[in-house]
Amino acid sequence: MKKNNLWLKYTKEDQKKADEVCERYKSCLDRGKTERECVALAVEMAKERGYRELYSVIEKGEPVRAGDKLYAVQMDKSVALFQIGRKPLSTGMNILGAHIDSPRIDIKQNPLYEEDGFAYFDTHYYGGIKKYQWTTIPMAIHGVIAKKDGTVVRVCIGEKEDDPVFVITDLLVHLAEKQMAKKATEVVEGEKLDLLIGNRPIEQHEELGNTEKRAIRANVVSILSDLYGIEEEDLLSAELEIVPAGRARDLGFDRSMILGYGHDDRVCAFTSLFAMLDMAEEITDRTLCCLLVDKEEIGNVGATGMASRFFENTVAELVAVTEKDSQLLVRRALANSQMLSSDVSAGYDPLYETAFEKNNAAFLAKGLAFNKYTGSRGKRGASDANAEYVAKIRKMMDEADVMYQFSELGKVDVGGGGTIAHLMAEYGMNVIDCGVSVMNMHAPYEVVSKADVYEAVRGYTAFLRA
Repeated sequence: MKKNNLWLKYTKEDQKKADEVCERYKSCLDRGKTERECVALAVEMAKERGYRELYSVIEKGEPVRAGDKLYAVQMDKSVALFQIGRKPLSTGMNILGAHIDSPRIDIKQNPLYEEDGFAYFDTHYYGGIKKYQWTTIPMAIHGVIAKKDGTVVRVCIGEKEDDPVFVITDLLVHLAEKQMAKKATEVVEGEKLDLLIGNRPIEQHEELGNTEKRAIRANVVSILSDLYGIEEEDLLSAELEIVPAGRARDLGFDRSMILGYGHDDRVCAFTSLFAMLDMAEEITDRTLCCLLVDKEEIGNVGATGMASRFFENTVAELVAVTEKDSQLLVRRALANSQMLSSDVSAGYDPLYETAFEKNNAAFLAKGLAFNKYTGSRGKRGASDANAEYVAKIRKMMDEADVMYQFSELGKVDVGGGGTIAHLMAEYGMNVIDCGVSVMNMHAPYEVVSKADVYEAVRGYTAFLRA
């Protein structure tokens, strides 16, 4: 079905509300460039709305009643928020789920080296990227360095106006004839994505002469020691992520879009969080949940990915304190739940129209994009929502006057993608993928429509209230 551009429908008041939501979103996007930063920000915002840490509540033996707001964190990289409903948890929840990791460049375990007058960090890219897109742009370093004494040092350099930035270099066009003849996948090799971090040798006592063979590397170590109180060996236990430097910006003469790093999938994560927190003063029949997880871009693996037992274990703890310790009730709580697996969809780009099938493409500024199924080619890896649930979702959105569209990720034989939906569907709950349309997906700078961000918050709120 053909959908009209949302800006044609919006009143001045709608536009004002959309702008307010998007300013809030841009601020979160700037502050949350890593999964750890997203979790810390989510917890900070939740506490302001009266949320309490679940395990602290359990330890103190405090009662949990309808209207109570609780959260649980997994290794500072995933977080689950719950607002307890009037009905028993075993009757099911309304769940908003999204991932907070984004494609990026990570440093290796032994990262620091010097080569012919330059100091570098050796890197390993994270997630699916076009490697050539990540060269020659200003980069920032975010993350943590854990020391053997248990101290964890937080790192963020490259974001302030007076901070230095970093760069992944590329070969000048005058000498790049052979490079330009390569396939796009080979133009820049993974081992060439190393980060340029220094060129000045360490100052040495003149009586000693130039005895330091790796004087530039030594200078970087000295600077890191001064800034963060660490030794070079501490980089072995570091999690440092290299991301585009700078703020999210309005895009277009009309300021109708947002250009920024990490829209995939923080545009769905933060809008889900907004909807959840905006429900803080209401008491609903069903328990509400907002689940923000790590590792989706590399297959939902690890202790902080959706494939871990974090969410299931947390639900089990909640069932135990609100009903009784029963695995059967836990299974019922999960099976009786309904979920929006909130992940971005590929926004139609008229400059690359051959990759899309227009009738089933997601368009910017045409509302929340629902994908009945994802996966690739023959629906491989898809979570295929049943027709009855799709009809229920349509009714929810229509009754709340939310603008939405149904789409697929490109032409059938061209490719595809996945989300966390299939893992939640394993519990037997109803799940459907939905999210914001994104252009330039997985590039350092992605594009979304402000109208779609606003409709996402409205759609997620309607789902929570249903």
